[in-house]
Amino acid sequence: MAVLVEVVTLVSAPPDVVFDLELDVDVHSASLSGSGETATTSTGRRTLGLGDEVTLTSRHGGLSWRLTSRVTAYDRPVRFVDEQVRGPFRAMHHEHLFAALPGGRTRMTDRFTVTAPAGVLGDLVARVVLAPYVRRLLRQRAAHIRRVAEGR
Repeated sequence: MAVLVEVVTLVSAPPDVVFDLELDVDVHSASLSGSGETATTSTGRRTLGLGDEVTLTSRHGGLSWRLTSRVTAYDRPVRFVDEQVRGPFRAMHHEHLFAALPGGRTRMTDRFTVTAPAGVLGDLVARVVLAPYVRRLLRQRAAHIRRVAEGR
């Protein structure tokens, strides 16, 4: 069973700025520096585009994690999607939405859907442990994006 985590953040910067920051793997790594996260892209470029893959390596809950995702949809500066290609989940779909607001602001929405392995037990762990943890990480990442975008 898929679990959806949604986080909405208001940013005092235009959508194109926020969109580009979300696709910058160095900004991504910096936003989760406490987990020792590193990012390696399939192209060697530090900004992702349609079809690009990124492999994230980090430590969470005392365990090492490795996840490779691909950008499967790209409509700058409105929306992009990345989905797990290889990693710990049965499936992972992360939709990023950017809506222009008055005053040059942006409503940034993260919709993160994950399906855990291990059947019913995995579903329970996804709802009780994984969803709250992912929500915290998404909020932490969004706060970092907001600081960087608003500091420009």
